[in-house]
Amino acid sequence: MAELSSRIGRAADRPLSGPAAYLLFVRMWSKSASQYRVSLLLTGFAQMLTTSLDLVALIVIYTQVQTLAGFTLPETLYLYGTTRLAFGASDLLASGVETLANTIRLGNFDLMLIRPAGSLAQALADQFTPKRFGKLVAPLATLGWALTTLSVQWTVLKALVCIGTVVCGFVIYCTLWVLTGCISFIAVDAQEMANTFTYGSEFATEYPLQIFGRPLGLALTFVLPVAFVTWQPSLYVLGHADPLGLPGFLRFASPVVAAIMSGLAALAWRVCVRHYRSTGS
Repeated sequence: MAELSSRIGRAADRPLSGPAAYLLFVRMWSKSASQYRVSLLLTGFAQMLTTSLDLVALIVIYTQVQTLAGFTLPETLYLYGTTRLAFGASDLLASGVETLANTIRLGNFDLMLIRPAGSLAQALADQFTPKRFGKLVAPLATLGWALTTLSVQWTVLKALVCIGTVVCGFVIYCTLWVLTGCISFIAVDAQEMANTFTYGSEFATEYPLQIFGRPLGLALTFVLPVAFVTWQPSLYVLGHADPLGLPGFLRFASPVVAAIMSGLAALAWRVCVRHYRSTGS
């Protein structure tokens, strides 16, 4: 904290940029967490086990069926690996806004506003902890296995789409963290409802989207566009036709959706901060 105060004090006439402020706060929280190394290792291991349990449940399903909605086990594990990796990275780097309700309730958001650093960068880095790296282990291993097992004729375009699936999924999930975090400016007790969109979206994208039916599938494409996290680009990589009958160009729309969602998240954050009236507002 002393280092943080010193750095911020020296920057009083020169506000920190968003990335610089984010990295500074991440470093501060990481140093704090590293003071209890055994606890950090144990909780990181627990995070890894928790994520792996979902993987075990998925594998158990495939002990009873050969395919799920036309997808084999390696194909479903590809969906699982890409979406879990994207979500795990967003949870590591951007889920600080999940604690925004308590930050506002306790009046600590006011402190973020008076520091010479962007409030969004501070909110994203709030309560950062390296233990969340544990959530990346199972998705990385699963995706690696799926890529070596799939019978896909790889091309340069398919490889780029595969990489873009994780990158764009990460951006889309980050925007969901910000957008749902903005709910705390209106209702500080609505965190469970916000988690429905974030964690619920992650769960929905682990499986072939068609198992949820056409109405929900369309809602997850055009209302809450998490189908662009992994489902749409994965249809192209895996060579599946869209069971919802949607146009083929949507397979490549994830970067556009990520850009639109980023703009909406930035706008929503600006509006909420502008209308913020301190604790109790």
